Amino acid sequence: MKIDILAIGAHPDDVELGCGATIAKEIANGKSIGILDLTRGELGTRGTADIRGQEAAAAAKILGATFRENLGLSDGFFINDKESQLAIIKVLRKYRPGIVLCNAVDDRHIDHGKGSKVVSDACFLSGLKKIETIYDGINQDPWRPKHVYHYIQWKNLTPDFVVDVTGFICKKMEAIKAFESQFYDANSKEPETPITSKNFFDSIKYRAQDLGRLIGKEHGEGFTVERYAAVNSITDLI
Repeated sequence: MKIDILAIGAHPDDVELGCGATIAKEIANGKSIGILDLTRGELGTRGTADIRGQEAAAAAKILGATFRENLGLSDGFFINDKESQLAIIKVLRKYRPGIVLCNAVDDRHIDHGKGSKVVSDACFLSGLKKIETIYDGINQDPWRPKHVYHYIQWKNLTPDFVVDVTGFICKKMEAIKAFESQFYDANSKEPETPITSKNFFDSIKYRAQDLGRLIGKEHGEGFTVERYAAVNSITDLI
């Protein structure tokens, strides 16, 4: 199976928070998109790994993702090593995405920066033919995505480009709400965390509104790039 875009997050809910509206828009435009979670989020203050797995499946269904998989790396403790890179490479070579969306290059949670780097490195290494991998008993061919884009998470990083996601913010918020254990719930008796406040939940929408304002649209999602993003024509810019 070859897909157009693979969205990767260190934890279940990372991709929904960072690029959920972009995913929803591209799926509506006929693109095939898969989601890969690096960990099960087992260290999260609220909920359990099993609960988050159920929520992740529900969120993927809301967005219309082709598939959602989980590598089961150790939440909080995974590192950018050969084992982690090869696990990601096998998925890249299996689905051969043209574009990879992944964690913010710098963020409050240590897994986000680590997730950003390990995915970026794996995307490069995946194109080297002398790295041999086997998936389900089949020797895999090399594959390197054309583009690796990093979504923005807790920190207000300056985006290199902003996607117009007008009309898709409601779908993003619906997918985020599928993670009932993780975010604002006025009736919850579980401990408070930085992401369980109403302010954080509201910030998801007002960040999208602000980025939309800056590009002259209703809503936007920002991304950073590792190398120059090229366009065929100056008229490609909106």
